[in-house]
Amino acid sequence: MEPGDAARLGPGLAARALPPRLLLLPLLPLLLGRGLRAAASASTGAAADDSSAMEELATEKEAEESHRQDSVSLLTFILLLTLTILTIWLFKHRRVRFLHETGLAMIYGLIVGVILRYGTPATSGHDKSLSCTQEDRAFSTLLVNVSGKFFEYTLKGEISPGKINSVEQNDMLRKVTFDPEVFFNILLPPIIFHAGYSLKKRHFFRNLGSILAYAFLGTAVSCFIIGNLMYGVVKLMKIVGQLSDKFYYTDCLFFGAIISATDPVTVLAIFNELHADVDLYALLFGESVLNDAVAIVLSSSIVAYQPAGLNTHAFDAAAFFKSVGIFLGIFSGSFTMGAVTGVVTALVTKFTKLHCFPLLETALFFLMSWSTFLLAEACGFTGVVAVLFCGITQAHYTYNNLSVESRSRTKQLFEVLHFLAENFIFSYMGLALFTFQKHVFSPVFIIGAFVAIFLGRAAHIYPLSFFLNLGRRHKIGWNFQHMMMFSGLRGAMAFALAIRDTASYARQMMFTTTLLIVFFTVWVIGGGTTPMLSWLNIRVGVDPDQDPPPNNDSFQVLQGDGPDSARGNRTKQESAWLFRLWYSFDHNYLKPILTHSGPPLTTTLPAWCGLLARCLTSPQVYDNQEPLREEDSDFILTEGDLTLTYGGDSTVTANGSSGSHTASTSLEGSRRTKSSSEEVLDRALGIGDQLVSSRGTRLVFPLEDNA
Repeated sequence: MEPGDAARLGPGLAARALPPRLLLLPLLPLLLGRGLRAAASASTGAAADDSSAMEELATEKEAEESHRQDSVSLLTFILLLTLTILTIWLFKHRRVRFLHETGLAMIYGLIVGVILRYGTPATSGHDKSLSCTQEDRAFSTLLVNVSGKFFEYTLKGEISPGKINSVEQNDMLRKVTFDPEVFFNILLPPIIFHAGYSLKKRHFFRNLGSILAYAFLGTAVSCFIIGNLMYGVVKLMKIVGQLSDKFYYTDCLFFGAIISATDPVTVLAIFNELHADVDLYALLFGESVLNDAVAIVLSSSIVAYQPAGLNTHAFDAAAFFKSVGIFLGIFSGSFTMGAVTGVVTALVTKFTKLHCFPLLETALFFLMSWSTFLLAEACGFTGVVAVLFCGITQAHYTYNNLSVESRSRTKQLFEVLHFLAENFIFSYMGLALFTFQKHVFSPVFIIGAFVAIFLGRAAHIYPLSFFLNLGRRHKIGWNFQHMMMFSGLRGAMAFALAIRDTASYARQMMFTTTLLIVFFTVWVIGGGTTPMLSWLNIRVGVDPDQDPPPNNDSFQVLQGDGPDSARGNRTKQESAWLFRLWYSFDHNYLKPILTHSGPPLTTTLPAWCGLLARCLTSPQVYDNQEPLREEDSDFILTEGDLTLTYGGDSTVTANGSSGSHTASTSLEGSRRTKSSSEEVLDRALGIGDQLVSSRGTRLVFPLEDNA
C-alpha cells in the first residue's frame, strides 16, 4: 500500500494498513444491492422477451389460420363451380331444360350456405365493443393502443344497436362474405364485355331503334312506376307499424332503378339452344345489354339527387334537372371513354406488327379491354357502360386487325371468363341468403315489390311496342310482346347494385328483396320458358341467318333497272334508319382508318387529303382484291340479296310477272346454300315442283362491299 493511498483513506485508517479484501467489506451491501437489481432486471427482461415471443407466435398462428380459411373459402366456390359444370353436362346430355345452369349454381350455393351457417361452430369469441363517445363520426382506419402496442383496424360498416350482440362470430362465414367491390371490379367486367364483344350486329342493328326505346325509355318508365308504387307500399308499412326505420322516396326510386336491370340469361340460353326467332332474341338481348348500363347510371343519378334546404328528400326542380344532367353526362362520358379505348386498340393493332406475336396481341387486347372499366370508374364515370361499348367497338374494328389465333383466343377467353364469373355470382347469391348478416325480411315490402315489378314491366313493354309498331315494317307481334313481358328476369346486375351499399336499413331491405326476386325469376320464369314458347306459338329451329318473313305472301319488289341498281340502293334497304345514317360514314372512312378493310381512303377523301389518306390506308387494302369480311357481317341484307334473271333482259318480279326490275327475297344469299334458296323460291313464287333453274337462268348474289 502506498503512503498516498493511506492518506486518501482518511485519518482513522491511516494509522495501520489493512489488507485489500477487508477494504471491500463496507462496500458489500452496495454491491449486493446492485447485483440483486441487475438480476431482477435481467429476469424481467427475459420474461418480457418470452411474452413478446409468445405474442408473435400467436400472431403467426392467427395469420396461418386466416390463410387456411381463405383457401377453404375459395376452394368452396371452386367446388361449387365444378359441381355446377358437371351437372350442366348431365342436363345437356339428358336434354333437360326446366332448370338453367344459373339456377343450379344458386341451389348449390344455398346448400353450402346452410352447411356453413348451421354446420360449423363459432370460432371467434374475441369481439368487444369499445366506447368512443368523444368522436362524432366513424373513421375508415383506426389505430388502437393495447399495452403500448398499436394495432390497425378498418371500418366494416355500421351495426344497429339491436344487433350489437348478434355480430358474426364465425370466422369462416366472414371469409365467404366478399367485399362488394370484388363484384364490380373483377366479376362484372368480363360479363359486360362479353355481351358487347359477342353481339350479333346483323340482328342488333336491324332492331336498333326498338332496342334503344326499350332500353332507355322503357327502363326509365319502369324505374318511376316501381319507385312510386313502392313508396305507397312503404307508406302502408308505416301505417301498420312494420317500418322500423327511415325509408325515403329517393330510396324507393333507387330500388326501382336497380330492380329494372333485367338479365334474361336463362331465357336467352334456351332461345339460343332452341334457335328461337332471331328478332325476338335480338330484342331481348339488346334490351338486357343496354338497360344494365342505363340502370346503373340511373341509380347513380338518383343517389346524386340533393335538393337545397333542410329537407334533403323533398322534390326540387333544380336538383331534378341536375340529376338528369348527371345522367346524360355520365352516360355520354362513359360511352366516349369505351369507344375511344376500342379505337386506340384498333389503331395499335393496325399499325404495329403485333399480329406476328399472337400471345402478345391477345394479352394487349385483354388488358386494354379490362382497363376501360377501371379507367372509367377512376374518372368518375360508369365502368359498365364504358366496357360495354368498348366490347362493341373492339368487335367492330379491332377484331378485323387480329391474327387468326388471336381472334380465336379472345373469343374463347372472354367466353370462359363470362361463364365462370356469372356462375360465381349466382353461386354467391345462394350462399348470401344464409351467410349475409344484414338481411331485413319484410313480407309486405316483398309482395309489393313483386306486384310493382309486374306492373312496371307491363307499362314498359306494351305501350312502347304499340308506338314502335307504328313505324316498323316487321311488327312486334302480341306473342313477342307477351314473351318479352314474361322474360323480364333479374340477375347479376341487380344483385351487384343492391349489395354495393347495405349500410342503411332501407338498403338492407332492398338487398334482401332483390335476392328473393332473383331466386323467383331464375327458377320459376326461367323454368317456364320452353312451355311459354310453345304456348305463344313462337318459331323455333330458325336459321339465325334467315330474315323474318314479310307481312304478306309476296316478295317485296325493288324498283330498279337491274342488279346495279340493287347494289347502288343497298343502304336504303336497311331496316333500321339509325343504321343507315352512320353506315356510309363508317364504311367509307372509319373502317379504312381503323382496320385493314374497306375502300382506300384515297378514293373517299378529298384530293387535298391525299397525303393523309395514303398514310392511314393499310397496304392490305391495295393488295387484296376483295375487302376483308367479318364472320358476322355488319351489313344487314334484308332485300336485294337474291335476284332471279331469265335469259336476256327479262326478270321475274315478286308477283311472277316479267319486266326490267328485280325480285328480291329476304334471304342473305351469302349465307344460304343453293338448294335452300331454290326451295324458298319455289314456295314464294308458287311454282311447286316445277324447276326454277331453267335454261338461261342465273342467280346473282350482290356480295360487294360487305366489309
